[in-house]
Amino acid sequence: MTNDAGVPGDPTVAGHPAGATPALDRLITLGAEAFAGAHWGRAPLLSTAAELGGDFTDLLDAAAVDELVSDRGLRSPFLRVAKDGSTLPVASFTAGGGIGATVGDQVSDDKLTELFASGATMVLQGLHRVWPPILDFCQQLAAELGHPVQANAYVTPPQNQGFDDHYDVHDVFVLQIDGEKEWTIHAPVLDAPLRTQPWTDRRSDVRAEAAREPLIHTVLRPGDCLYLPRGYLHAAKALGGVSTHLTIGVHAWTRYHLAEQLGAAALEALTTDVEARGSLPFGVDAGATDDLGPAIDLIREKLVAAVRAVPDHVVARALGRQARDAQRAAPVGPLAQLRAAAGLEPEDRLVLRPHLRAELVDEPDGTVLVSRAGRLTLEPAQVAAVKPLLAGEPTPVAELGVELARTLLRAAVAVRG
Repeated sequence: MTNDAGVPGDPTVAGHPAGATPALDRLITLGAEAFAGAHWGRAPLLSTAAELGGDFTDLLDAAAVDELVSDRGLRSPFLRVAKDGSTLPVASFTAGGGIGATVGDQVSDDKLTELFASGATMVLQGLHRVWPPILDFCQQLAAELGHPVQANAYVTPPQNQGFDDHYDVHDVFVLQIDGEKEWTIHAPVLDAPLRTQPWTDRRSDVRAEAAREPLIHTVLRPGDCLYLPRGYLHAAKALGGVSTHLTIGVHAWTRYHLAEQLGAAALEALTTDVEARGSLPFGVDAGATDDLGPAIDLIREKLVAAVRAVPDHVVARALGRQARDAQRAAPVGPLAQLRAAAGLEPEDRLVLRPHLRAELVDEPDGTVLVSRAGRLTLEPAQVAAVKPLLAGEPTPVAELGVELARTLLRAAVAVRG
């Protein structure tokens, strides 16, 4: 396999529009290198609005929250409602969409207004999929961090707490949007928990740690940002008025992910070993150590040898595929793409769709352009033509050829530059 555009991924994601501030710089007072060395995956970091020099209302504000829950026809996966530490049933805040909309779980602004007035917290989920300013910000942040991100908003009535002390299995940046929230942070009961190790498996340990003196007890005000590595216990309570914060979750790639890919590749290698494929003895007791011992010793040796023989690039390529599937490319409009394809002129320019994570892969049947938009098989003459595009260069249609340019637009690989 080759990637003639450089490393696997989209070379355009590291760039910023002219005059734009890198996403991470809006969240931390340290430089990226200092943050990576002292805090990333290790320790909390509180950055105040005064230190950061701004707020986050361009990403979300009260009017945006009202629009999302009343005008956008959100369905239940994009909203949770919690009260007294528990999540409420979906039916308590949803209803049918009315005539012509046969969807029974659309968010009901009527029910939601009553629940919110009675002290329930709204949790707007997946905002990196439905709200353009947050979508753009999260895609840029993910490109800078090298790890997938998501975004939820928590809107809490005065003097209420949405959830009890708990930990997350992903890192978070907490951006205070509106109002004030009192936060208590406690030490982890499990360092660096995996996604398969939720806090609900350790309720008693969480309760015991939450009863101790907190590591951090602070009030977040508009424009403040708190970074918490996965595993740190936290709880938040609104003070004085409605409080809204945006939580950006960072689903960090871990060494365990490498172990998963390494193990999968080793197991795949054992499928070619006839001895490894062999049956266990006739009459074996599948639960008896004495019966299984010799076979376990044999397969252990073979598995260790297979793990050692897996090339690094195989593991990297497998994790790259997982990373490609973990996020979306920048949005494109189907109608706009078709209009652009139909009206192409030789002097027009195309650019690679942002955040596409595109690469050229040599396969037995030819070269394939693999990206978050799917797979596109190229003719040998087309491979050289797309390389400047994949390198992030605006490419004239005349250099691509009109037919290839139209194909790239229709396949949502490129957009008009």
